[in-house]
Amino acid sequence: MTHTVQSKRHLAHSVIEDILAILTGTLFVSLGIALFNQAGLLTGGTAGLAFLVHYRSGMSFGSVFFLINLPFYYLAWKRMGWQFTLKTFCAVALVSVLSGIHPKLIHLIDGNLYTPFYVAVVGGIMMGVGFVVLFRHQASLGGINILALYLQQTRGIRAGKLQMGLDFCIVLASLAVVSPLALGASILGAFALNLAISLNHRPGRYVAV
Repeated sequence: MTHTVQSKRHLAHSVIEDILAILTGTLFVSLGIALFNQAGLLTGGTAGLAFLVHYRSGMSFGSVFFLINLPFYYLAWKRMGWQFTLKTFCAVALVSVLSGIHPKLIHLIDGNLYTPFYVAVVGGIMMGVGFVVLFRHQASLGGINILALYLQQTRGIRAGKLQMGLDFCIVLASLAVVSPLALGASILGAFALNLAISLNHRPGRYVAV
């Protein structure tokens, strides 16, 4: 038993590793969000809700995303612990800031019919990879991610599959906000995002915490 405890301590992530992982994960996610935003696409989860409010009200995505996540920190603290909550708060804050910086530095070619579908696949995979990095370091981006991780830990339900179903519901609810072309690309993006999570984040497969 002592050997098992020592092995877990040896495999545990250091503080520096957690910090670098949160920076890496949020860079991937925020860049994917910036691509989606410039192409007029949507995604699921709290980011999808933030996109809906952003498109309808004109408020910045980062501000809306940060505010929407505030109520979920209590659930995170009660169910997942203070370390998870702190990491998640930092990740949400970074994505909120970075999502406003990327559009000033990255521009897509407008007028290309196929651009939304390309962005959906590339941006979706980028966000999915970013989520996996955060998940493996016991962090998330709040909201539905917290619920998905909690149910995976307590019920054995794959976070990717659960989030995929919820994401499709949010994307379909956006039909009144975006065009059918953007909606189709958004659904493709949601599939790419959650496929990346489902294939790379399974309970018990990743040992280090």
